[in-house]
Amino acid sequence: MAATTDPLVLDLVEWIAREPRLYSEVIETWRTSCPRLTIWEDAVDRGYVTREPVAGRGVCVAITECGAEFLREHGRSA
Repeated sequence: MAATTDPLVLDLVEWIAREPRLYSEVIETWRTSCPRLTIWEDAVDRGYVTREPVAGRGVCVAITECGAEFLREHGRSA
């Protein structure tokens, strides 16, 4: 299934790379009821994104260096 979800994981990481997002925004935007589409979980498990507490904002999601490399490998900028 990884090959099937890779384009969506790439889209998620690229979307987060544009600007750090609130965790609640990420989950709301990328929520799915399909157990086979685990885009958020795949990105976290692969180390492409991380959750970080930010004072006064809550929990934010940002890409990691691994996520930036994933984008570069696929011709997208981080």
